[in-house]
Amino acid sequence: MESSSPKVTVVVPTYDERDNLPVLVDLLAGLDLPDLHVLVVDDNSPDGTGAVADALAASGPVPLSVLHRTEKNGLGRAYVAGMLKALDEGADIVVQMDADLSHPASVIPTMVRTLAETDAAVVIGSRYVEGGSVAGEWEWHRKALSAWANIYVNTILRLGVKDATAGFKAWHAATLRKIDIGSIRSNGYAFQVEMNYRVTQRGMRIREVPIRFEERAEGTSKMSFAVQVESARMPWKLRFGRKP
Repeated sequence: MESSSPKVTVVVPTYDERDNLPVLVDLLAGLDLPDLHVLVVDDNSPDGTGAVADALAASGPVPLSVLHRTEKNGLGRAYVAGMLKALDEGADIVVQMDADLSHPASVIPTMVRTLAETDAAVVIGSRYVEGGSVAGEWEWHRKALSAWANIYVNTILRLGVKDATAGFKAWHAATLRKIDIGSIRSNGYAFQVEMNYRVTQRGMRIREVPIRFEERAEGTSKMSFAVQVESARMPWKLRFGRKP
């Protein structure tokens, strides 16, 4: 008898995450999700993350595949490539999450259940709904910048979500097809915002579940000045650009 469980593919972009990736994979393997797959999208990491991912694919604790990309051209591009591959391989639900252990893997079953039991087209793991929080290690100016970014985005685009820039999400495969994921060109936080905007413009529902967002365990942040500039410009381009 075939299982009726949805195929859940967790797409994890990596760049210099060789220490964090095995820890994350172990956490994902421990979840109560019977048809869980992991897709690592590695941007030719100099620290050998790609080789670590290949080893996990060969003998790791959960079904895992690796998409090796030859250039590092942004988080958005990595996610688009990974999501398209996940769709091609028959995923029913696609989860996007960071490799740096800032997103709690333990919340994924709740996100998947919310997709199944509500009218949500996408579920966000949210820092800013009731019950959500950010790491105590965050300095005040980081908290202030994050809060301001969400106010800024929602004021311009009226998304109606508390955590508009979040990068921890669970998607119905059908939602990704409806928003034409392959045509998205933005990067960084702008990528997250553009995806949310496409969902709301098509009359679909975004729901949020609370998470505790942790400081990255190892390595360094990949946020560049160019990404910050794009993130500031993108809401205006979406608001006054061509409608989908």
